[in-house]
Amino acid sequence: MWIDTHCHLDAHEFGHASLPVAQRAGDLGVGMIVIPAVERANFAIVRDLAHAAPNGCYALGIHPIYVPHATDDDLLVLRALVEASMMDPRFVAIGEIGLDFFIPMLCEPAMRTKQEHFLREQLKIARDFDLPVLTHVRRSQDMVLKHARQIRPNGGIAHAFNGSFQQAQGYIDLGFKLGFGGAMTFTRALQIRRLATELPLEAIVLETDAPDISPSWLHPGRNSPEELPRIGAVLAELRGLDLAQVAAQTTANARAVMPRLPLI
Repeated sequence: MWIDTHCHLDAHEFGHASLPVAQRAGDLGVGMIVIPAVERANFAIVRDLAHAAPNGCYALGIHPIYVPHATDDDLLVLRALVEASMMDPRFVAIGEIGLDFFIPMLCEPAMRTKQEHFLREQLKIARDFDLPVLTHVRRSQDMVLKHARQIRPNGGIAHAFNGSFQQAQGYIDLGFKLGFGGAMTFTRALQIRRLATELPLEAIVLETDAPDISPSWLHPGRNSPEELPRIGAVLAELRGLDLAQVAAQTTANARAVMPRLPLI
C-alpha cells in the first residue's frame, strides 16, 4: 500500500473528477490520500471530500499564499473547528501551513511578519491538540525550523523538501518526516535526488502535491495521486531497494508521523 501524504484533491484542476481520481488511485494501491486545506473557505470542502472518498482524509490550516487575505478571525475559526474535529476519524493534521519567501509579494516586510504570525498561531493549535503539521517551506527552511523549535508541535512533514542535509536533520530531530514527490523524478534535480538517496529511509514520506509538482513523465500536465506508485518506484530505483520495501517503509513512516491516519 502507498500513502499520498499531500494532495490537493479539491483543486479546480480536477473539476468534477476528484472522486473518480481517488478511486483509480485506490485501485493502484494508494490506500490513503491526505487532503490539506489552504484557507477558511475550503475547510468544509476538504472535510466533505475526505469523507466521500473511501481512501480520503484531511488536514485543516491556512496556507501562506492565502495569508494576505486572512484575518485573525480565521485563526479563531480554525481553532474551534479543530477542536470540533478531534472526534472525526478522517481528520489527521494541521495543514497546509508554513512560510513562502519565493513569491515577491509575500517577501515584503509586512507580509513576512504576517506569515510568521499565522505560522506561529497554527503551530500553537497543533501543539495544543497534539497534532502533526504539514508545512510549506518554500525558501524558508531555517525560519520554519526556528518557529517549530520554539513551539514544538507533535512532529509533522516538511512538504516538498528541498533543503540541505543539515536542515533535513533539524526537521528529523523535531520528529518530522520529509516529503518527496514528483520533483525527485527529474534527473536534473540533483540535490533532491541526492537527499532522497542518502537520507534515512525512515525519514521519508511520499506525496504528489497534485495537481502540482508533476513527475517528469507528466510535466507540465496535471499531477494526480494515481502517479504515487510510479513516484515510489523512482525512489526504490534511486536507493537500489525492492519496491515492496519502499512501499512498506514509507507507509509506516506516514503512519508514525500521522497516528490518526485511518486503518483500512
